[in-house]
Amino acid sequence: MTSAATARSPRAASPPEPRAATGRPPLRRVPLRVRLRNNWVMLALMAPGLLFFAVFFYVPMLGNIVAFQDYQPFIGFKDSPLVGLANFQELFADPAFWESVRNTLAFAALQLIFFFPAPLALALLINSLVSSRVKRFVQSVVYLPHFISWVLVVALFQQVMGGAGLISNFLRDQGFSALDVMTDPGTFPMLITAQVIWKDIGWGMIIYLAALANVDQSLYESAAVDGAGPWRRMWHVTLPAVRGVTIMLLVLRLGDVLSVGFEQFLLQRDAVGARAAEVLDTYVYYHGVVYGDWGIGAAAGLVKGVVGALMIWAANRLAHAFGEQGVYSR
Repeated sequence: MTSAATARSPRAASPPEPRAATGRPPLRRVPLRVRLRNNWVMLALMAPGLLFFAVFFYVPMLGNIVAFQDYQPFIGFKDSPLVGLANFQELFADPAFWESVRNTLAFAALQLIFFFPAPLALALLINSLVSSRVKRFVQSVVYLPHFISWVLVVALFQQVMGGAGLISNFLRDQGFSALDVMTDPGTFPMLITAQVIWKDIGWGMIIYLAALANVDQSLYESAAVDGAGPWRRMWHVTLPAVRGVTIMLLVLRLGDVLSVGFEQFLLQRDAVGARAAEVLDTYVYYHGVVYGDWGIGAAAGLVKGVVGALMIWAANRLAHAFGEQGVYSR
């Protein structure tokens, strides 16, 4: 009876429909047209940002063809003759280019050593404050210099550390010789680093404060119950909580290691001389715009971009080797 009934009813013998691990049938893939219609508000909000990057970042990349041309602005891209790698050969044979590379790497190393950990240290200091009102006040004060232009920052440092500045006048009144830091090539690297720290330490601090706000407070309580002091709680609870953010920012910083600041160096280049203040950004500007060597300037900019992309890739691979996600996953 059982075998006959089974033979007469093929539905009973057919295998069941595939289901997901949860016992529910698998979800159907939503068509792209439906997803666009359902998320049109978010797409509309993203459109201005995408348009900004497309117009000011991706479309100008087509101008890199200048690096392979004897470009003349009056005849344009189409009629300028191609010269192959001649611009790169002339660029690599220029001693001023390698001097700008050395200066750029030296300034980048100083900023990486002194500036990169400064926002984290400031965030840890502010996060240790008890009063939330004091926290908000200090946070607002220290990140405001980020919105000041480099013109005003350099002018402010000139009024304090220049030959006729506050410190020099004080030393003269005390019978000492004046101290002109703004025109001394020997102290220029530390001056640049101090300016960057003063201007952007508060802005970088915001990211770390956001990461610290997500730390579970029960971890601190458990560590305190186990006898951990403030330093051990910071070492075993706070720093591991911000390790992922720190590595991600380090990857981005290494990718941008050849961009140490154009306007900051341009404003102070004449005061200390080109040998002390020439970096890749100012080299591109002076050779491409001021001197009219458009091919040389474009070649230097292209080399800088390629090296920066390789640095991001290498730093991200290093982050993966240490078990962190980095900027993008594998």
